[in-house]
Amino acid sequence: MAGPIDDPQALRGALAPSLMEVEALAQEAYARLPETFQALCEGLVIRVEDFPTEEVLDTMGAESEFDLLGLFQGVGLPFMTAGQVTGQMPNMVWLYRRPILDYWAEHEETLGAIVTHVLVHEIGHHFGLSDDDMAAIEQAAD
Repeated sequence: MAGPIDDPQALRGALAPSLMEVEALAQEAYARLPETFQALCEGLVIRVEDFPTEEVLDTMGAESEFDLLGLFQGVGLPFMTAGQVTGQMPNMVWLYRRPILDYWAEHEETLGAIVTHVLVHEIGHHFGLSDDDMAAIEQAAD
């Protein structure tokens, strides 16, 4: 099977995926999740932006706008109460296109696999899992 190195001219017109294209990858990845998983994410909003805001970078202690591939913002399921205040912002998962594309350029994974990984990781925060919890789960799965 021929690849881009076999035909460098094929890359001349190639463009980086747009915000909409990365969002479509995220929506496709979300649609492939088990229905029971999706049911627990009811109301979760998935957004794609080029970079995190300065406020997010400061809060997360990031050294560069390329340090974060995604972010969960909201109240995780284990921390929600039965009388949750109405009018509260919905739980959101943010995917950051430019850091994701940078990561993609430096690794041997498909863009779809990276978007899926980041999405699932951030949804893990919705379930109240810490980064360490998810790292342990990923290690166990390997």
